Amino acid sequence: MILDRILIYPLKSGGSHSLSEATVHPWGLDGDRRWAVVDEHGDNLWLGEFPRLASVTAHPTPGGGLRLTAREMEQVTVPPATGEATPVGFSGLDKAVLADGAAHAWFTELLGRPARLVWLDDPGRRSIDPAHGGLPGEVVSFAWDAPLLLVSESSAGVLDGWLAEEAATRGEDAPGRLSRLRFRPNVIVEGAEAFAEDGWREVRIGTVPFRVSELCDRCAVTTIDPETQVKGKEPLRTLARHRKWDGKTWFGVRLVPREPGRIRVGDPVTAR
Repeated sequence: MILDRILIYPLKSGGSHSLSEATVHPWGLDGDRRWAVVDEHGDNLWLGEFPRLASVTAHPTPGGGLRLTAREMEQVTVPPATGEATPVGFSGLDKAVLADGAAHAWFTELLGRPARLVWLDDPGRRSIDPAHGGLPGEVVSFAWDAPLLLVSESSAGVLDGWLAEEAATRGEDAPGRLSRLRFRPNVIVEGAEAFAEDGWREVRIGTVPFRVSELCDRCAVTTIDPETQVKGKEPLRTLARHRKWDGKTWFGVRLVPREPGRIRVGDPVTAR
């Protein structure tokens, strides 16, 4: 197997950036999900409820700020977050740092409701929920339940076939290749047998070892087209027909780094 793609999402629920290489920290890839959008109570405003967040491109700026762009919005540059700490509703985390007021106004306009941008100043403060496979001392950024998410290109290819078959039974045109970004992976591997990842417990990418903390249960976020932000029924409807058990639908695996290091596109990948 080889590492086919590396992706980060500087803003949780925002758009992705493809990288040729990345530094792996205990809490995830460098620059991944250190910013998040919350409401006036500190609760996460997530992509499944606010699909327009997927239109946001967040570019890190020198010194630790952020440049934000989105369709039909003026670009705004956010300085490094130096505001007060505010309570937030993320598991394993009590507070995050408020960004500049201009960012709050920008996201409020984008979403049509009160919103604030927050910065996770120290990801080492947020523990991984034991209910999602977290062990003592393991930490995570604003990502949901693990530092990295791995998706297999072979598994995605099988899903493409299932989607084509479902479309044919409804007399519809084949949908074509599904965007892998619907699954919001950090790493995409190529060369594994389809769904072999279900049985993996350890993964090594280049020289960096990872522990598989759990399979990834999929939600309505997968039904949002990352290019158009239009929400539909696929691929979750078809995926559930083939990959549903224990009341959940599964695709991909969550990884926890065992050691820091650096990964590169083209790195060999081994698993057991």
